[in-house]
Amino acid sequence: MLARFIAVVFFAMAAEAETKNLVLVTADGLRWQEVFSGIDASLMNEKAAGMQGKVILRGQLWHESAMERRQRLMPFFWKQLAPDAVVLDNVRVTNSFRVSYPGYSEILTGRAQDEVIKGNSPIQNPVETVLEFLRRNLRLTKEQVAMFGSWDTFRWISEKTPGSITLNAGYMDSGLTPRIRELSRMQHDIRSPWDSVRHDYFTFEMALDYLKSAKPRVLYIAFGETDDWAHDRRYDRVLESIQYFDRSLERLWTALQTMSEYRNSTALVITSDHGRGSKLEDWSGHGAKVDGADRIWAVIAGPDQAKAGKIEAQKDVAPAALRMLGLDPEQYLGR
Repeated sequence: MLARFIAVVFFAMAAEAETKNLVLVTADGLRWQEVFSGIDASLMNEKAAGMQGKVILRGQLWHESAMERRQRLMPFFWKQLAPDAVVLDNVRVTNSFRVSYPGYSEILTGRAQDEVIKGNSPIQNPVETVLEFLRRNLRLTKEQVAMFGSWDTFRWISEKTPGSITLNAGYMDSGLTPRIRELSRMQHDIRSPWDSVRHDYFTFEMALDYLKSAKPRVLYIAFGETDDWAHDRRYDRVLESIQYFDRSLERLWTALQTMSEYRNSTALVITSDHGRGSKLEDWSGHGAKVDGADRIWAVIAGPDQAKAGKIEAQKDVAPAALRMLGLDPEQYLGR
Protein backbone atom coordinates (compact mmCIF):
# COMPACT_ATOMS: atom_id res chain seq x y z
CA MET A 1 0.00 0.00 0.00
CA LEU A 2 2.82 2.41 0.91
CA ALA A 3 4.63 1.66 -2.35
CA ARG A 4 1.45 2.31 -4.29
CA PHE A 5 0.93 5.61 -2.43
CA ILE A 6 4.50 6.71 -3.20
CA ALA A 7 4.03 5.77 -6.85
CA VAL A 8 0.83 7.79 -7.06
CA VAL A 9 2.49 10.80 -5.45
CA PHE A 10 5.48 10.51 -7.78
CA PHE A 11 3.19 10.29 -10.81
CA ALA A 12 1.26 13.36 -9.66
CA MET A 13 4.48 15.30 -9.18
CA ALA A 14 5.74 14.28 -12.61
CA ALA A 15 2.46 15.27 -14.21
CA GLU A 16 2.61 18.62 -12.45
CA ALA A 17 6.06 19.24 -13.93
CA GLU A 18 5.00 18.59 -17.53
CA THR A 19 4.83 21.55 -19.88
CA LYS A 20 1.28 22.78 -20.38
CA ASN A 21 1.88 26.31 -21.66
CA LEU A 22 4.00 28.03 -24.26
CA VAL A 23 5.26 31.62 -24.15
CA LEU A 24 7.15 32.74 -27.25
CA VAL A 25 9.04 36.05 -27.24
CA THR A 26 10.91 37.66 -30.13
CA ALA A 27 13.04 40.79 -30.41
CA ASP A 28 13.12 42.06 -33.98
CA GLY A 29 16.59 42.14 -35.49
CA LEU A 30 18.35 41.91 -32.12
CA ARG A 31 21.88 40.87 -33.05
CA TRP A 32 23.66 37.97 -31.40
CA GLN A 33 26.62 40.33 -30.99
CA GLU A 34 24.82 42.43 -28.36
CA VAL A 35 23.17 39.46 -26.68
CA PHE A 36 26.44 37.57 -26.24
CA SER A 37 29.03 40.36 -26.09
CA GLY A 38 27.18 43.48 -24.95
CA ILE A 39 27.88 46.94 -26.29
CA ASP A 40 29.87 46.84 -29.53
CA ALA A 41 33.28 48.54 -29.27
CA SER A 42 33.25 49.32 -33.01
CA LEU A 43 29.98 51.28 -32.70
CA MET A 44 29.92 52.80 -29.24
CA ASN A 45 31.93 55.91 -30.14
CA GLU A 46 30.61 56.49 -33.64
CA LYS A 47 28.68 59.65 -34.48
CA ALA A 48 27.35 57.83 -37.55
CA ALA A 49 25.73 55.33 -35.17
CA GLY A 50 24.09 58.02 -33.04
CA MET A 51 26.56 57.64 -30.19
CA GLN A 52 27.97 61.18 -30.10
CA GLY A 53 27.83 62.50 -26.55
CA LYS A 54 26.51 59.25 -25.06
CA VAL A 55 29.08 59.29 -22.26
CA ILE A 56 26.78 58.03 -19.51
CA LEU A 57 25.40 55.16 -21.60
CA ARG A 58 28.89 54.05 -22.60
CA GLY A 59 30.03 54.27 -19.01
CA GLN A 60 27.17 52.08 -17.86
CA LEU A 61 27.71 49.39 -20.46
CA TRP A 62 31.40 49.26 -21.37
CA HIS A 63 33.87 46.80 -19.85
CA GLU A 64 36.94 45.07 -21.27
CA SER A 65 35.33 41.69 -20.63
CA ALA A 66 32.62 40.60 -23.08
CA MET A 67 30.98 38.51 -20.34
CA GLU A 68 30.77 41.55 -18.08
CA ARG A 69 29.48 43.74 -20.94
CA ARG A 70 26.64 41.37 -21.75
CA GLN A 71 25.64 41.17 -18.10
CA ARG A 72 25.60 44.95 -17.87
CA LEU A 73 23.37 45.18 -20.94
CA MET A 74 21.08 42.25 -20.08
CA PRO A 75 21.50 41.50 -16.37
CA PHE A 76 18.35 39.42 -15.91
CA PHE A 77 18.96 37.40 -19.05
CA TRP A 78 22.49 36.38 -18.12
CA LYS A 79 22.37 36.25 -14.34
CA GLN A 80 18.98 34.63 -13.76
CA LEU A 81 17.52 33.13 -16.93
CA ALA A 82 20.48 31.78 -18.88
CA PRO A 83 22.08 29.61 -16.14
CA ASP A 84 19.10 27.23 -16.18
CA ALA A 85 18.23 27.52 -19.87
CA VAL A 86 19.48 26.30 -23.23
CA VAL A 87 21.19 29.29 -24.85
CA LEU A 88 22.24 29.13 -28.51
CA ASP A 89 24.30 31.76 -30.33
CA ASN A 90 24.53 30.29 -33.85
CA VAL A 91 21.07 29.50 -35.18
CA ARG A 92 20.75 29.83 -38.95
CA VAL A 93 17.98 31.50 -40.91
CA THR A 94 17.05 29.24 -43.83
CA ASN A 95 14.81 31.58 -45.84
CA SER A 96 16.62 33.42 -48.60
CA PHE A 97 15.48 36.93 -47.77
CA ARG A 98 16.66 37.52 -44.18
CA VAL A 99 13.97 40.10 -43.49
CA SER A 100 11.18 40.13 -40.94
CA TYR A 101 8.08 38.49 -42.45
CA PRO A 102 9.98 35.48 -43.87
CA GLY A 103 11.82 35.12 -40.55
CA TYR A 104 8.74 35.27 -38.35
CA SER A 105 6.90 32.93 -40.68
CA GLU A 106 9.81 30.50 -40.45
CA ILE A 107 9.58 30.65 -36.65
CA LEU A 108 5.80 30.20 -36.63
CA THR A 109 5.50 27.54 -39.34
CA GLY A 110 8.71 25.51 -39.04
CA ARG A 111 9.60 26.07 -42.70
CA ALA A 112 10.81 28.68 -45.17
CA GLN A 113 8.28 29.71 -47.80
CA ASP A 114 10.50 31.45 -50.33
CA GLU A 115 8.14 30.81 -53.20
CA VAL A 116 5.33 32.79 -51.54
CA ILE A 117 6.74 35.02 -48.80
CA LYS A 118 9.41 37.07 -50.53
CA GLY A 119 9.49 40.14 -48.31
CA ASN A 120 7.45 42.19 -45.87
CA SER A 121 4.31 42.67 -47.97
CA PRO A 122 1.17 42.22 -45.85
CA ILE A 123 -0.18 38.99 -47.31
CA GLN A 124 -2.03 36.39 -45.28
CA ASN A 125 0.25 33.56 -44.18
CA PRO A 126 -0.51 30.66 -46.55
CA VAL A 127 0.31 28.03 -43.91
CA GLU A 128 -1.46 27.29 -40.66
CA THR A 129 0.82 28.70 -37.97
CA VAL A 130 1.89 26.76 -34.91
CA LEU A 131 -0.33 29.11 -32.89
CA GLU A 132 -3.37 27.97 -34.85
CA PHE A 133 -2.22 24.34 -34.74
CA LEU A 134 -1.93 24.44 -30.95
CA ARG A 135 -5.36 25.95 -30.61
CA ARG A 136 -6.85 23.19 -32.75
CA ASN A 137 -4.79 20.31 -31.41
CA LEU A 138 -5.16 21.23 -27.74
CA ARG A 139 -8.82 22.16 -28.27
CA LEU A 140 -8.35 25.65 -26.94
CA THR A 141 -10.63 28.63 -27.27
CA LYS A 142 -9.62 31.69 -29.25
CA GLU A 143 -8.98 33.50 -25.97
CA GLN A 144 -6.46 30.84 -24.87
CA VAL A 145 -4.08 31.57 -27.76
CA ALA A 146 -2.94 35.19 -27.94
CA MET A 147 -0.44 37.27 -29.89
CA PHE A 148 0.67 40.84 -29.10
CA GLY A 149 3.11 42.51 -31.49
CA SER A 150 4.54 45.98 -32.02
CA TRP A 151 4.66 45.61 -35.83
CA ASP A 152 1.30 45.78 -37.58
CA THR A 153 2.23 43.09 -40.15
CA PHE A 154 1.75 40.44 -37.48
CA ARG A 155 -1.94 40.74 -38.33
CA TRP A 156 -1.09 38.72 -41.45
CA ILE A 157 1.90 36.72 -40.23
CA SER A 158 0.31 35.08 -37.19
CA GLU A 159 -2.68 33.41 -38.80
CA LYS A 160 -3.65 31.58 -41.95
CA THR A 161 -7.32 32.00 -41.04
CA PRO A 162 -8.10 35.53 -39.77
CA GLY A 163 -9.78 35.49 -36.39
CA SER A 164 -8.31 32.15 -35.31
CA ILE A 165 -6.51 33.59 -32.30
CA THR A 166 -6.64 36.65 -30.08
CA LEU A 167 -4.47 39.14 -31.92
CA ASN A 168 -3.32 42.71 -31.34
CA ALA A 169 -0.53 44.20 -33.45
CA GLY A 170 0.58 47.69 -34.41
CA TYR A 171 -1.80 50.49 -33.52
CA MET A 172 -4.80 48.18 -33.19
CA ASP A 173 -7.33 49.17 -30.56
CA SER A 174 -8.69 46.60 -28.13
CA GLY A 175 -11.07 46.45 -25.23
CA LEU A 176 -10.01 43.04 -23.96
CA THR A 177 -9.52 44.41 -20.43
CA PRO A 178 -9.86 47.87 -18.85
CA ARG A 179 -6.07 48.18 -18.75
CA ILE A 180 -5.71 47.19 -22.42
CA ARG A 181 -8.46 49.64 -23.33
CA GLU A 182 -6.49 52.40 -21.59
CA LEU A 183 -3.27 51.40 -23.33
CA SER A 184 -5.07 51.36 -26.67
CA ARG A 185 -6.03 54.97 -26.14
CA MET A 186 -2.59 56.01 -24.92
CA GLN A 187 -0.70 54.45 -27.84
CA HIS A 188 -2.26 56.99 -30.20
CA ASP A 189 -1.19 59.88 -27.96
CA ILE A 190 2.39 58.65 -27.55
CA ARG A 191 3.33 57.77 -31.11
CA SER A 192 6.58 56.13 -32.16
CA PRO A 193 8.57 57.57 -35.10
CA TRP A 194 7.16 54.81 -37.33
CA ASP A 195 3.67 54.42 -38.73
CA SER A 196 3.67 50.62 -38.66
CA VAL A 197 5.38 49.97 -35.31
CA ARG A 198 4.16 51.17 -31.93
CA HIS A 199 6.36 51.48 -28.86
CA ASP A 200 7.22 48.13 -27.26
CA TYR A 201 5.93 49.46 -23.95
CA PHE A 202 2.34 49.23 -25.16
CA THR A 203 2.82 45.78 -26.64
CA PHE A 204 4.36 44.35 -23.50
CA GLU A 205 1.97 46.00 -21.06
CA MET A 206 -1.01 44.69 -23.04
CA ALA A 207 0.48 41.19 -23.19
CA LEU A 208 1.33 41.11 -19.49
CA ASP A 209 -2.13 42.31 -18.51
CA TYR A 210 -3.71 39.70 -20.76
CA LEU A 211 -1.49 37.00 -19.26
CA LYS A 212 -2.64 37.88 -15.77
CA SER A 213 -6.32 38.31 -16.61
CA ALA A 214 -7.09 35.72 -19.30
CA LYS A 215 -4.33 33.20 -18.47
CA PRO A 216 -3.82 31.94 -22.03
CA ARG A 217 -2.18 28.57 -22.65
CA VAL A 218 -0.22 29.98 -25.61
CA LEU A 219 1.14 33.53 -25.72
CA TYR A 220 3.39 35.21 -28.29
CA ILE A 221 4.94 38.64 -27.57
CA ALA A 222 6.85 40.34 -30.40
CA PHE A 223 9.06 43.37 -29.60
CA GLY A 224 9.96 45.64 -32.51
CA GLU A 225 12.04 48.67 -31.52
CA THR A 226 15.38 46.85 -31.53
CA ASP A 227 15.04 46.70 -35.32
CA ASP A 228 13.53 50.08 -36.11
CA TRP A 229 16.05 52.11 -34.13
CA ALA A 230 18.81 50.16 -35.86
CA HIS A 231 17.39 51.06 -39.27
CA ASP A 232 17.45 54.69 -38.11
CA ARG A 233 21.14 54.18 -37.21
CA ARG A 234 20.49 55.06 -33.57
CA TYR A 235 22.70 52.58 -31.75
CA ASP A 236 22.04 54.41 -28.49
CA ARG A 237 18.32 53.72 -28.82
CA VAL A 238 19.01 50.11 -29.79
CA LEU A 239 20.97 49.64 -26.57
CA GLU A 240 18.20 51.27 -24.53
CA SER A 241 15.61 49.09 -26.25
CA ILE A 242 17.63 46.00 -25.35
CA GLN A 243 17.73 47.15 -21.73
CA TYR A 244 13.95 47.54 -21.79
CA PHE A 245 13.62 44.12 -23.40
CA ASP A 246 15.65 42.59 -20.56
CA ARG A 247 13.54 44.32 -17.90
CA SER A 248 10.42 43.08 -19.64
CA LEU A 249 11.73 39.52 -19.66
CA GLU A 250 12.30 39.79 -15.92
CA ARG A 251 8.74 40.98 -15.31
CA LEU A 252 7.39 38.25 -17.57
CA TRP A 253 9.44 35.53 -15.88
CA THR A 254 8.41 36.78 -12.45
CA ALA A 255 4.75 36.63 -13.45
CA LEU A 256 5.14 33.11 -14.82
CA GLN A 257 6.84 31.93 -11.64
CA THR A 258 4.31 33.50 -9.27
CA MET A 259 1.14 32.31 -11.03
CA SER A 260 0.08 28.75 -10.28
CA GLU A 261 -1.22 28.31 -13.83
CA TYR A 262 2.32 28.80 -15.22
CA ARG A 263 4.84 27.97 -12.51
CA ASN A 264 6.94 24.92 -13.45
CA SER A 265 4.66 24.13 -16.37
CA THR A 266 5.60 26.69 -19.01
CA ALA A 267 8.04 26.60 -21.91
CA LEU A 268 9.62 29.98 -22.59
CA VAL A 269 11.16 30.38 -26.05
CA ILE A 270 13.05 33.57 -26.98
CA THR A 271 14.58 34.32 -30.37
CA SER A 272 14.83 36.80 -33.25
CA ASP A 273 13.67 36.98 -36.87
CA HIS A 274 16.98 37.84 -38.55
CA GLY A 275 20.51 39.00 -37.89
CA ARG A 276 22.32 42.11 -39.10
CA GLY A 277 25.66 43.21 -40.43
CA SER A 278 28.70 43.40 -38.16
CA LYS A 279 30.44 46.56 -39.40
CA LEU A 280 29.77 50.28 -39.14
CA GLU A 281 28.68 50.22 -42.77
CA ASP A 282 26.09 47.46 -42.45
CA TRP A 283 25.18 46.89 -38.77
CA SER A 284 21.93 48.80 -39.24
CA GLY A 285 20.73 46.67 -42.14
CA HIS A 286 19.90 43.11 -43.08
CA GLY A 287 18.71 41.17 -46.09
CA ALA A 288 19.94 38.62 -48.60
CA LYS A 289 23.11 40.59 -49.43
CA VAL A 290 24.16 41.45 -45.86
CA ASP A 291 26.78 39.13 -44.44
CA GLY A 292 25.66 37.86 -41.04
CA ALA A 293 21.95 38.52 -41.48
CA ASP A 294 21.37 34.76 -41.54
CA ARG A 295 22.67 34.24 -37.99
CA ILE A 296 20.36 34.53 -35.01
CA TRP A 297 20.18 33.25 -31.44
CA ALA A 298 17.63 31.35 -29.35
CA VAL A 299 16.85 30.53 -25.73
CA ILE A 300 14.77 27.61 -24.46
CA ALA A 301 13.69 27.49 -20.81
CA GLY A 302 11.19 25.31 -18.99
CA PRO A 303 10.69 21.98 -17.24
CA ASP A 304 10.94 19.96 -20.46
CA GLN A 305 13.65 21.91 -22.24
CA ALA A 306 15.68 18.72 -22.64
CA LYS A 307 12.93 17.42 -24.95
CA ALA A 308 13.25 20.34 -27.35
CA GLY A 309 15.77 18.57 -29.56
CA LYS A 310 18.37 20.24 -31.72
CA ILE A 311 17.81 23.85 -32.74
CA GLU A 312 20.28 24.53 -35.51
CA ALA A 313 18.02 26.58 -37.76
CA GLN A 314 15.20 29.06 -37.35
CA LYS A 315 12.75 26.49 -38.69
CA ASP A 316 13.57 24.23 -35.70
CA VAL A 317 11.92 26.59 -33.20
CA ALA A 318 8.31 25.50 -33.80
CA PRO A 319 9.12 21.76 -33.64
CA ALA A 320 11.07 22.33 -30.43
CA ALA A 321 8.09 24.07 -28.84
CA LEU A 322 5.79 21.23 -29.87
CA ARG A 323 8.10 18.60 -28.40
CA MET A 324 8.19 20.41 -25.06
CA LEU A 325 4.40 20.39 -25.07
CA GLY A 326 4.45 16.64 -25.64
CA LEU A 327 3.29 16.84 -29.25
CA ASP A 328 4.72 15.24 -32.37
CA PRO A 329 6.04 17.91 -34.76
CA GLU A 330 5.29 15.66 -37.72
CA GLN A 331 1.58 16.05 -37.00
CA TYR A 332 2.09 19.71 -37.79
CA LEU A 333 4.86 19.75 -40.37
CA GLY A 334 3.30 16.93 -42.33
CA ARG A 335 0.14 18.91 -42.98
